[in-house]
Amino acid sequence: MAWSKRGASSMPASFLYTKPADWGRVVLRTARSWWYMLHLTAIALVMAFSFKSYNRGNRIVASQFIYTSTWQVLPWFTALAALVSLVIIRIVVVTALSYGLSAFALEMVVRVLVLELIPLTAAMFVALRAGLAFNVGDALAVAAAASPDRSEKAQKRLRQDLVPQVIANAFAVLSLAMVSSVIVLVLAYMNLYGLSRWGIADYTRTVGRVFNPAVTIGFIAKTICFGLAVAVIPTAAILEMHRYGLKPSSTVQPGAVRLLFVLLLIEAASLAVKYI
Repeated sequence: MAWSKRGASSMPASFLYTKPADWGRVVLRTARSWWYMLHLTAIALVMAFSFKSYNRGNRIVASQFIYTSTWQVLPWFTALAALVSLVIIRIVVVTALSYGLSAFALEMVVRVLVLELIPLTAAMFVALRAGLAFNVGDALAVAAAASPDRSEKAQKRLRQDLVPQVIANAFAVLSLAMVSSVIVLVLAYMNLYGLSRWGIADYTRTVGRVFNPAVTIGFIAKTICFGLAVAVIPTAAILEMHRYGLKPSSTVQPGAVRLLFVLLLIEAASLAVKYI
């Protein structure tokens, strides 16, 4: 997305559409933008772990965000994820049986669906839903937080407006991923063993072998990182736009491309740590 200063000529922010003479300014502007995002993320995390952020008013706001971002969408998101997962599970099981690899079908389902696809899908769903609810007027209402500093006013606005959204979005991604993963595990058992209880020993042994302590910690950490990215990156883009007097040149939600890049980067890093 190309941004330009108010009152100045529009200057593309991509090397593909920028003159070589302007490459230095583009690099500096991009570095400043990423630094601002990381700075805001650090501030949000520190305030999220601060007891001062959990007064009665902030708790009410956070609970409202959690209700809107999680509880309202949990039933039908879970049903949709279960339907799609059921199709994928059936394809994997039938394919494994046809090649005589039925012993690896469950492990493949757990590794592909539960560990990789479901958390990424939950993060992208929460990000998409937040993008559909994007309102420039609401974003500019928190302009006091656009310049994170040590002033009491800026800290108060960050606690009131940013911290509850960070908590709610991180909780939404984690909840959607966890609930959907449990349902997928149940569907996988039913596809492989039916309603019989005789497969529980083999099933738990296989799932336990996949979810060793390192993988479990990595799964939770990756999901939390997804939630933080969804919560902070679009908000940081909006606040940066207001702080530096920038204006978007398209109707795409500010920070959408960067959010997609960060989600894929987190997923790639997770795969590299587990399998390389």
